[in-house]
Amino acid sequence: MECAAKGSGTRCSATATRLCARCEVVAYCSLPHQIAHWNHHKLECERLQQQKESIDVVNDYPFTFSNEATFKVCAKQETRCSFLSKRGLHQVGMWMHECQCGASSASFDCLGLNSGWDLPSVLCPCCGPDSPLSEQLHSWRDYYKWRTIPLDSPVALLLHWPLTIYHAAQLVGKSTLNQEVGDKLYIHYLGPEKELLQLAVFGELQALFPGVHIHIELVGPAVPPHRDGEKISISRYPCCNEDECECKLASENMIIGAQTGTTSKLTLQLWRGFYHDRYIDMVKNSSPHLVIAPNGGIAAYSSWLPSIELIKKIDIPAVFTDYCEEACNLAASCIESVTGHPLRLPVQLNPFRQPLAVEGSVLLLPCYSNCFLFGM
Repeated sequence: MECAAKGSGTRCSATATRLCARCEVVAYCSLPHQIAHWNHHKLECERLQQQKESIDVVNDYPFTFSNEATFKVCAKQETRCSFLSKRGLHQVGMWMHECQCGASSASFDCLGLNSGWDLPSVLCPCCGPDSPLSEQLHSWRDYYKWRTIPLDSPVALLLHWPLTIYHAAQLVGKSTLNQEVGDKLYIHYLGPEKELLQLAVFGELQALFPGVHIHIELVGPAVPPHRDGEKISISRYPCCNEDECECKLASENMIIGAQTGTTSKLTLQLWRGFYHDRYIDMVKNSSPHLVIAPNGGIAAYSSWLPSIELIKKIDIPAVFTDYCEEACNLAASCIESVTGHPLRLPVQLNPFRQPLAVEGSVLLLPCYSNCFLFGM
């Protein structure tokens, strides 16, 4: 891991192996660097200690592969590549973007529209649910039980995108079970990157919001220039790898791809640029019910400031996520300094966080995609 004082003055002299004795979360390359960084670190040290005490809660998943995907990855006994390889998913379809070797070859020119699960039907939600939702989902265990998927299935690695949207909508009062969502739900989705290569998994929103037309505007610098303004219709679920499965038959009469006038319960529109620059274009036909910014990194990028000011002005519920609790705390501090108001939704663990640890964290804390969330 990197020295916590890297970039703050003199060059690092060695590998960062010297832990802070109090929090045991940050490391330094030398004693001089640790001493020089103390004025900064003392402001976060106690907070990081508290987060370290919650590691078991953050790592708590119901899956049969949980220990492998959490503790062993964090301890470098496993890698994301080895986890995927054991399941025949390494550098395959939508899964190829879940490790560094896949990420290095990723091209946003080839959006993930027509990809399948590359799994047997028993392991994936390739068709509609057997029964509609009768109560809200509060955990991965709830979701897997509803969709009759065994807990050894890795589909949560990709489904954390739509399930985080579902959970965020619940938190701001947009629940279909309580009739708080009408027949339309408009969402502004800020800063998409990897998910642009996995768009097919958003088809699961059709099951999560039955009878609701969902329109998502995805805006961010990662959208390819030639796809700016493109509309996409998703009318089916990603298929399994079985030729005789009913999902293949159903897909023959469905459309997924550029919009062609076919009515769909789920439509997406892509916008290249920052939210504050493209907002006027995005709301010409509709205003959002919810703004969501997955893995935002708000404290790391000054480009977020005008977008935060815009969200405050339009006064639409907004939910942000990040890889760890500390990133959310720093982001929350930035938002409160810009808006002058406390958060409407405090920092909290996302029950639908991705269950495969992120490698190479700068903190000795477990990090997961969409791990914690908060809202304004």
